Amino acid sequence: MICPIIKLAKQLIRCPSISPNDKGCQEIIIEHLYSIGFTIEKLNFGDTQNLWAWRGTGKTLVFAGHTDVVPSGNQKFWNTPPFKPTIHNGMLYGRGAADMKGSLAAMIVAAERFVFYNKDYKNRLAFIITSDEESHAINGTVKVIETLKMRNEQLDYCIIGEPSSTKYIGDVIKNGRRGSITANVCIYGIQGHVAYPDLIDNPIHRIIPILNELILIKWDYGNKYFPPTSMQIVNIQSGIGVNNITPNELLVQFNFRFSSEITDVFIKDRIESLLQYKKINYTIKWYLSGQPFITKCGILINTVIDTVEHYSKLTPQLSTSGGTSDGRFISTICSQVLELGPVNSTIHKINECVSISDLQILSLMYERIMKKLIL
Repeated sequence: MICPIIKLAKQLIRCPSISPNDKGCQEIIIEHLYSIGFTIEKLNFGDTQNLWAWRGTGKTLVFAGHTDVVPSGNQKFWNTPPFKPTIHNGMLYGRGAADMKGSLAAMIVAAERFVFYNKDYKNRLAFIITSDEESHAINGTVKVIETLKMRNEQLDYCIIGEPSSTKYIGDVIKNGRRGSITANVCIYGIQGHVAYPDLIDNPIHRIIPILNELILIKWDYGNKYFPPTSMQIVNIQSGIGVNNITPNELLVQFNFRFSSEITDVFIKDRIESLLQYKKINYTIKWYLSGQPFITKCGILINTVIDTVEHYSKLTPQLSTSGGTSDGRFISTICSQVLELGPVNSTIHKINECVSISDLQILSLMYERIMKKLIL
């Protein structure tokens, strides 16, 4: 008989839920949760489907995740079709297997076991699930959290099923994430013939020394929770495609992953002060995708460490590395947020896969966390 976790994971993988399209995943999840007594509320915004589900009252443990996946790319490079779940050598293959439909299946089945054996637990178990984590993250978890805040909901603990592990299940748990802010800068000049430099103002020449100066800045030294702030130039666009005309504008985009030692306001002020000091003619648009957040040692961290040690026989490393996650939104209403999920070595890649035995262990971990925090 097929394991219920793998059965559910395969059902979810079959849905081609490229962000922000859910493609029926949440209806599958709703069917499972409704059958064990959860109250289901669909909180859909724009093109995004969201699910808020709960069972019980009192102290609240939330499991959070997303049904959307990144595109598969050219399917001819996959060994098997990305939306046709396939098992080979103990691995489940398919887009979203590791990020994060496997985690969702492990959560749901853990909840089913927990409720079956503990029907009258005294607290609240809940789920926040979105279809807009891999895309713009505009109408997903952030809107759900805004809704819950307006209702004065209290969330005590949150586990996000993002693929946090690196080599072994549970070897790394994320107890925070850096902030992320992107600058989109347009530098203006005067177009003209390259042979008449006195009649032109080349924005490429203007920006190069400034970018070099930005690259050399030591923004901070980090702290015990976060590595130092980093800046990366990600896009530069200019020119009209011929070799004898200078451009009249240049677009440059750079991103900061910043620690809690500085703020987005500090970054903005320093960048714009530098551009003004250099007498640059510019416009700038900022996009703040998330503030840094951290969960410090406490009940949730201790519970998760104990659980990982129990099943994996190793002590997990606490980390804030990697990109952003929906934890940045949930942390505004819940002070203890952690990410615990599968090995991340194949996420967003061709032939994405997850270990079947890892998903089974992960589900046991989730169930044990439920028992320790809300039973």
